[in-house]
Amino acid sequence: MVPRWAHSFWWILLIWGSSLTIYAMPPPPPVKCDETGCILSNSYGAWGDRIDCHVPNVTYPTTEEDLSLAVAQANKKRLKIKVVSKFSHTIPKLACPHSGNALLISTEKYNSGIEIDVDNLEVTADAGVSLRQLIDRVEEANLSLVAAPYWEGVSVGGLISTGAHGSSWWGKGGAVHDHVIGLSLIVPANESEGFAKVLRIGAEDPLLNAAKVSLGLLGVISKVKLSLEKGFKRSITYNFTDDAHMEDLFMDHAKKYEFADITWYPSRNTSVYRYDNRVPFDTPGDGVYDFLGFQSNSILVSKATRATEKGFEAARNVNGKCTMAASFVGFKKLIGNGLKKNGVIFTGYPVVGRQGKMQTSGSCLYSPPFRIDSSCAWDPRINGLFFYETTAIFPAKKFADFIRDVKKLRDLIHSDNLCGIDIYNGILIRFIKASQAYLGQPEDSVVIDFNYYRADDAATPRLNQDVWEEIEQMAFFKYGARPHWAKNRNAAFLKVNEKYPKLNKFLAVKKKLDPENIFSSEWSDEIVLGKEGGKGDGCGLEGQCICSEDRHCSPSKGYFCKPGLVYSEARVCRYSSSSSALVV
Repeated sequence: MVPRWAHSFWWILLIWGSSLTIYAMPPPPPVKCDETGCILSNSYGAWGDRIDCHVPNVTYPTTEEDLSLAVAQANKKRLKIKVVSKFSHTIPKLACPHSGNALLISTEKYNSGIEIDVDNLEVTADAGVSLRQLIDRVEEANLSLVAAPYWEGVSVGGLISTGAHGSSWWGKGGAVHDHVIGLSLIVPANESEGFAKVLRIGAEDPLLNAAKVSLGLLGVISKVKLSLEKGFKRSITYNFTDDAHMEDLFMDHAKKYEFADITWYPSRNTSVYRYDNRVPFDTPGDGVYDFLGFQSNSILVSKATRATEKGFEAARNVNGKCTMAASFVGFKKLIGNGLKKNGVIFTGYPVVGRQGKMQTSGSCLYSPPFRIDSSCAWDPRINGLFFYETTAIFPAKKFADFIRDVKKLRDLIHSDNLCGIDIYNGILIRFIKASQAYLGQPEDSVVIDFNYYRADDAATPRLNQDVWEEIEQMAFFKYGARPHWAKNRNAAFLKVNEKYPKLNKFLAVKKKLDPENIFSSEWSDEIVLGKEGGKGDGCGLEGQCICSEDRHCSPSKGYFCKPGLVYSEARVCRYSSSSSALVV
């Protein structure tokens, strides 16, 4: 039984944590080695399948020549190759090499080259350069990078190869790869060419459409050239309002505001519209977007928050989760979702600031001097937040019906059963323009992201997990949404090969550049081709499969494989207290 005081504890933690000046310790390195070999982790501390990624060897090149030499030596020895950045911020095992003889290449130390061409509005950066490094250097030259993801804890090579994005249907759109005008790719070669060669791929080269979203399957990206614009400012206002008619309003919202997005809190019946456009450069204001979820947190606050939510999960306390959700949404409204006027505090709308400070955030990564009593909230060393992320990318024309179905499900089950995601960030709705990239979006699209509780033990079911499984399957299978390549559980990738009309063109380029499949892995062989892996007991609990038998859930704990309530073709793990009593 969760004590009553815990219901208000979340609000107390938010107020206390926000009153502190907190500086985060840097995240742990993704690769740890000893005399037996190395283990690659992601930033959450656990892959989707909960299985460690063992790597025999890792190398840390510092120059493009070093990168090329590493590929050549691996090719000569017939080793499999994967590349990881210093961040390793993906959920799927994109960077995990094929089991057996393999080499992991880290770009952590290949991060010094940033060349800005002011006259031609271009910047070329080494693949290991962090997004924040790049943005700051570009802004120092009074220029701006138009598109970038909201989270800055990524490398240039990583964000390009995984299709990272912001939000915009204007201009070239919100996907960073659509602002790429050239890149260098190191690929295997024959012995006469030294076993590796560097391809300089320009804007008109047909290879660019394959290389700029390549998932690390074609070769090693060494340099990326991006288009820039003259420096500009943005003005942002958040409108917290009722979610009525959102399905009729999202399209006009995206067309009216260059950097529009919507955050939907379904349990609170609340939509937050982001009014976000450019303003003249001489407009007063030095604002900063320091998103609440990416700020430094006291380790005590992070641990207590996790412990509180775990208590509600164990007690099946929906009301407790709803108290947390209401507190979180109220607090975000109070502080303007992390917007700060003059970089200090939120005092009201609009907040005006330079593009480099208003697009991406991640102050928990870059807040010197570092202290060991605070960190990013999901740092695996502190037993803080631990969550999954689902990202579905819809054809714009189908998105309204998806919203209607989610509302129908909400009405059927009661909105309190949707509180789990509103503790994190609700459903973030963004916009991506159609792309020429073979693995980019083939049409103007709407993206949703939502985070939700993940149990410490893979065999432990989650409260209301059937609701999120139905919404997930509704998105990917009823409405044909495409999964973000660097996020999602394995189940989201089923039949993904049928959703990208230019996949065969990409695979043809792969066959040409990597005929021996040096850059392939078990993950890519299964996921990119949309295959379903083997099913076993409990595989449905964390999305390693879609359940078809009760044993794929957890019948001993009262979770059985059942059809969806609105989308009847869905198969979800649903709790039933009456059924669990029959299980011996």
